[in-house]
Amino acid sequence: MIVEQKRHDDFGILYDRYSEKVYHKCISFVKDLDEAKDVTHDVFLKTFISLSKFSHQSKFSTWLYSLTYNFCIDYLRKNNRVRKEPEEVLENIADEQDDTHERELMKMQAAQLVHVLDTISVKDKMILLMKYQDDMSIKEMMIALEVNESAIKMRLKRAKAKAVNTYKAMYGDE
Repeated sequence: MIVEQKRHDDFGILYDRYSEKVYHKCISFVKDLDEAKDVTHDVFLKTFISLSKFSHQSKFSTWLYSLTYNFCIDYLRKNNRVRKEPEEVLENIADEQDDTHERELMKMQAAQLVHVLDTISVKDKMILLMKYQDDMSIKEMMIALEVNESAIKMRLKRAKAKAVNTYKAMYGDE
């Protein structure tokens, strides 16, 4: 009984430490404050159940954010709120073009950027938020998404290009 109480107390500490960040991440996906509270609660239930699977190969926050991202994407899919995209052919985007996209992405105004992020696919939005909002390293993203370094870099390049192209289509070359 004492071990079970300690486990609940430890989980309470984790909840207090991370719930606000998880909640804000959920809001960015579901766009509804009450729904985000429900999703946050579900994320922490899944976290509690999955805690034994945390392997300590990454920071706990990285593992939790990975669980949150994946849960939100699954939640949106289950509720038919993820845009379906045709299978993409891998493109070889030049590094200079990627640098240009990154500079252009940084120039976007916040309100316009929010609109652009709401327009692109959830997967593209996710990787951009991981990189720029959560300031995750390539290594942390590799662990969180369980893919290799080149896949992360390619996904980032494609997501930046899509965001910039969407921005230009919506707002021109302001």
